[in-house]
This record gives sequence, C-alpha cells and structure tokens, in this order.
Amino acid sequence: MDYLTGIQKAFTGVTTTLEITVFAVILGVALGLLVALMKMSKLKVLRAIGSVYVEILRGTPLLVQALIWYNGVPALIQGFGIDFTWRGTGVLVGIIACGINSSAYVAEIIRAGLQAVDQGQTEAARSLGLTQGKTMRYVIIPQAIRIILPAMGNEFITLIKETAVLSVIAIEEITRKGVLWASMGYKFWEAYIGVAIVYLCLTIPLSRVVACAERRMAVSDRRS
Repeated sequence: MDYLTGIQKAFTGVTTTLEITVFAVILGVALGLLVALMKMSKLKVLRAIGSVYVEILRGTPLLVQALIWYNGVPALIQGFGIDFTWRGTGVLVGIIACGINSSAYVAEIIRAGLQAVDQGQTEAARSLGLTQGKTMRYVIIPQAIRIILPAMGNEFITLIKETAVLSVIAIEEITRKGVLWASMGYKFWEAYIGVAIVYLCLTIPLSRVVACAERRMAVSDRRS
C-alpha cells in the first residue's frame, strides 16, 4: 500500500514536470536554432560567440545553472539596489534554466542536421534564384527536420528526467513531491521507487514513439 501511495504522491508532480519540459523544449529549440546558425555563420565573431555559448552550457551541470538562476541572479540584481526575488515563479526559473541548458545540445543537433543536407541542394536552390535566407527556410531546414527529429525526441525524453534537479530550488515536480512525502513518514524506499515508476511511465511511451518515428522515416527514405 505504501508503494501505491508513493506513486500517487509522485504523480501529483507530473503536471509541473511536463509544463516545464514542454516550454523548455520550445525555448531550447528557438535558442538552439539561433546558436546553430551562429556557429555556421561566415562571420568569425558570431561563430566564436556560438561556440563559447555551447561550451559553457555543456561544460557546467544543470544543477549549478539552476542555482545560478534561482539564487545568483536575484543576488546580482539586488546588488544594484533593486529588490528582486523569484518568489511564486519557481516554474519560470525551471523553464529558463532547462530551456537554456537544452539549447546548447539542441544547437549541436540542429547544426549536425543542417550540415547533413547535401550541398547540392543549396547549389540547386541558389541556381533557381533563391536568396540564402529563402534557401535555408524552404530547402535546407525542412530536410534537416527529418534528420534531427529522432535526436530531438531523445532530447525531450532526457529533459523530462533532468527536471529532477529542480527539486533543489523548491519546484514541486515529480522528485520534489516524492521527497516531501518521504520526509513526512520516513518512507524513503517507497517514495523513491514511486518516483522512479512515474518517470518510467512518462519516458517509456515517449521512447516507443521516437523509435516508431525513426522506423517510419527509415522506410520513407528507402522508398524515396
């Protein structure tokens, strides 16, 4: 019975976890696309900025980044004499921290996808009079999406699990709900098993969807 209660308590954090994950993915894709284009730019300055951005975010733990956003940023702003806290907006901090962290990995996924498109596609589009921007928008990006879709699905699944670190900044997602229940009744084993089961209930179906998408794309490629 305690195991069922642990699962039930952890399940109450699913909405928050999915909310953070969905909006973090949107933010991560938007920033990742921008950073990927910067890293592919002909301008050395833009390439350098994009590279530094990716290296910093990939080289530091998400936990540290979340703490910087939650505690460091308010302290920095207050240093300028402005009273600022994230009180009541913890989910927003989670979205920002996870989205920006994810954008570094998404940028590399998108960059690899764009570079995987045959160069002849670009040359053909330019020969038809398309500008570089229109070539990227109408020719390169649509083909790259098919290439990067499986990796993006895996990134979404990874992000669901990574939201667990947000429990340290008092966001009541799946892990935090389990920890709070465990601390009340000292049922740590039951609580953490419940948390693990809830994560599996989210990630296993998504993994199957991503695998199905990969198979469909492979069949489509063979037919074409």
